[in-house]
Amino acid sequence: MRLAPQAAGRITDLIDGSVYVAEDVRSAADRTAGTLLKAAGSDLRMVVIAHGGTPAFFGNLFGVWQTGACAVCVSPALTANELGVIADFLQPQAFLVADGKNRQLPDLDCPVICMANETPPSDGGLPVARSATLDDPALMLFTSGTTGAPKGVVHTFRSLAARVALNRDHIGPDALQRALCVLPTHFGHGLIGNCLTPLFGGADLYLYPDTSLRGIQGVGAALTEHEITFMSSVPAFWRMALRVLPALEKQTLKRVHIGSAPLSAELWRGVMEWSGTDRVANMFGITETANWIAGALASDYEPADGLVGTMWGGAAAVLDEKMRLSNRGRGEILVHSPSLMTGYHGRPDLTAEVFHDGWYRTGDIGEIDEQGTIRLTGRRKVQINKAGIKIHPEEIDLLLEQNPDVAEACAFAVPDPVSGEAVGVAVVLAEGISGESTAALRRLRQWCGERIRPDAAPDKWFFVDAIPTTDRGKINRDSVRVACMEEAT
Repeated sequence: MRLAPQAAGRITDLIDGSVYVAEDVRSAADRTAGTLLKAAGSDLRMVVIAHGGTPAFFGNLFGVWQTGACAVCVSPALTANELGVIADFLQPQAFLVADGKNRQLPDLDCPVICMANETPPSDGGLPVARSATLDDPALMLFTSGTTGAPKGVVHTFRSLAARVALNRDHIGPDALQRALCVLPTHFGHGLIGNCLTPLFGGADLYLYPDTSLRGIQGVGAALTEHEITFMSSVPAFWRMALRVLPALEKQTLKRVHIGSAPLSAELWRGVMEWSGTDRVANMFGITETANWIAGALASDYEPADGLVGTMWGGAAAVLDEKMRLSNRGRGEILVHSPSLMTGYHGRPDLTAEVFHDGWYRTGDIGEIDEQGTIRLTGRRKVQINKAGIKIHPEEIDLLLEQNPDVAEACAFAVPDPVSGEAVGVAVVLAEGISGESTAALRRLRQWCGERIRPDAAPDKWFFVDAIPTTDRGKINRDSVRVACMEEAT
């Protein structure tokens, strides 16, 4: 199965200046496919790509797909411990890494390949690539579990192709001519929405993988110099951007998307004013649906908190408290889409939990009106949404409780003016460990830094004597959070 753009434009890395034209992408994909087949054989099923955000990444990605295998895209910031967890869980046939910039890797029972160091394999004697079908796994993205029980979302070639086609149809080719991506490529919003969608339409893609405060200060110049017509990011990015970016010298943006976390009407209007267009959309999408499934353009709607518009293909419904499904009303939002995942890899238990009669349970609470317009009002799930990155608090609990200094831990979301939510954690220290000691906190921070990616590490620590539970023995995270926040003030 070959899932690759037939007429890709240029892919430009605005940080290091590297550029791939269409022929470079095809050549890199061919080299990657040949190297993988030579190293792992024709029955290649799964390859982990442990880098991203560069033109070379797309050569690797399309090369994996050329072999018929599933590409597992993971954060370059994962620790050796997290990569080891993923390797043990997936048993992949190969790891693809970047040139000379990789942190220490765990011992792996498969080839670790850096394409920059590989000589092009000769065609003679190479195994023939497996013939994959549209319904074979094509992409896996992790939403949590890289420290314990992994939760990998699996998409097929069919679901990816459907999502990209629907995105292009709703956005339009004019807006997609020159796209800027400021998001990571192991993130569905960045990879599928911001990169594959324009690339599969033959558009030019510009990569700017630096969302530090200093990095964001260069975005305005990049937009102007390259006459960017489309970009998408998370609310946290825009909160920072509106504070530090001056008005654009030349306004070329034809469409802007904001998604992956709740968007306020105030911020929505702020982005409209800064970008000089009312074609700014609040998007609704999740990894399990291959990013965007609904959107509301300010040119069609008055901006309002929670307004995410109508579906981009498929259907939405609400599930009420009596477990009745309806296409109108209030309750949990369920969706049915041609871009739905097949499930969580190796976790039929988790997959069963999120499907209801074939409909995917988003965990978002909201309403659908007579026109099919969706408005979100809250969350059923307890996951933490840090600038669009979803973090499951249970993952943090289990990790911290492996530390001998910790008797019990409870993670939860705390408000953050930049990222929307940050990771807070209440910790009961083991007997004999002083919560007043800055040394204890320093040791815990260092220990976490060696075992979990930075965006999931706790930002706010609360040392408590006990973590209360309900009469059924369950932790009420909201109660713990409220108690900790009140104590802090």
